[in-house]
Amino acid sequence: MRQTSPFSALRLALVALALGLAACSSDKKELEYKEQSVYEIYSKAVSYVDNGRFNDAGKYFDEVERQHPYSVWSTKAMLMSAYSYYRDDKYDEAITRLDRFIQVHPGNRDIAYAYYLKALCSYERIADIRRDQEQTTKALNALEDVVSRFPDTSYGRDARLKTDLVRDHLAGREMAIGRFYLSNRQYLAAINRFKVVVDQYGSTSHVPEALYRLTEAFTALGLNTEAHKTAAVLGFNFPSTDWYRDAYALAGGASTPTLADIKPEGKPLITREAKAVKQEAARP
Repeated sequence: MRQTSPFSALRLALVALALGLAACSSDKKELEYKEQSVYEIYSKAVSYVDNGRFNDAGKYFDEVERQHPYSVWSTKAMLMSAYSYYRDDKYDEAITRLDRFIQVHPGNRDIAYAYYLKALCSYERIADIRRDQEQTTKALNALEDVVSRFPDTSYGRDARLKTDLVRDHLAGREMAIGRFYLSNRQYLAAINRFKVVVDQYGSTSHVPEALYRLTEAFTALGLNTEAHKTAAVLGFNFPSTDWYRDAYALAGGASTPTLADIKPEGKPLITREAKAVKQEAARP
């Protein structure tokens, strides 16, 4: 193996040291305070946004606030900085600036956008249903906050649509776990997951399957009464689906079940009926 002479090693060390000092000098120069007018700094930041250099734009918008904190442009720069970091996928940096904007300028005319952009920072980080859903939960809470605060704005309307998508995503997560338990014959664990879908995410697209899977799990446990009642809920609310036809066949009813089999008043409320099934199944 080729060996390095002591002289060569020393020369390499000196070169590395020189490069390190040059880098430090460059960093120091970049961070040096250079007084500029608010117009110069803000214009430069906007040009970076136009060219897609969002990280640089964020730094320059921050500089507006640092050099001209009492300027009217400082308030705009704070929000634009958050937007720039959001576009650069630096969501934590964006949220930090948005939280400060919301705290310092709660009555600003762009406050709805600040809340909306903060929600998007979590929405963009929603993970696959096989992974942890912490950001999905944060996104749901933030979007619901936007809907609650600004229901009649364009941000509120878009947040409402995204809320439905997020809830469907969370329901899908519960369904995936429930199916796993069901395939491994862990029926009680599966039932708990499917009930979460029916009780907490009753407006999502996963409810018909969740009711079918509950029928399937109850049947596997020999709880035929509960299976029949769940199939009745499915039939009343989703009579034209394949899930209902399969559930009815699985439950083995002699005639088409109705909600009258469960509650005399027969009100078509999935969540209430699911709770009735849950209480019935919990009885000894």
